Amino acid sequence: MRVTKRTNIAIRVLMHCAANTGRLVTKSEIAQRCNASENHLAQVINQLAQLGYLHTQRGRNGGLELARAADRIQIGDVFRALEAPVPLAECFADVDNTCPLTEACRLRVALSDAASAFYATLDPITLDALVCDNAPLMDILAPGIGCRPAPTRPRPPAAPQEALAAQ
Repeated sequence: MRVTKRTNIAIRVLMHCAANTGRLVTKSEIAQRCNASENHLAQVINQLAQLGYLHTQRGRNGGLELARAADRIQIGDVFRALEAPVPLAECFADVDNTCPLTEACRLRVALSDAASAFYATLDPITLDALVCDNAPLMDILAPGIGCRPAPTRPRPPAAPQEALAAQ
């Protein structure tokens, strides 16, 4: 099984954000640290934001950060979300499948089982397990910072009707 470049870059982006918890990071910063083009990063960042893994903020002081705590991001889920549109083999494609063996092929079943085992291996791994207590990685992604827990965000004040209902 081969992981797509998009998923590889997405994991780098998430790891960079997890290593720099508590501040917005920029696309150019990630591009430099993770050796990725800014154009490719823009597409990946947009997809990760749509999937709810990143919070992005536009503007002069903009950037991106994790949308949820690193210990709540399972690597298997990220891989599934990004790799699912790419068929493992031609016979898994709904369109463009010209293989005449699809209905009788035992290899297709074995490949399906292998993919399930692949994701099952990634499921218990969280983003913080990849980043925290990984000094060599932190030296690359956030030199001199070290892993720290995500700050708690203050909740916005309740609307007047909600405040009255809560009393």
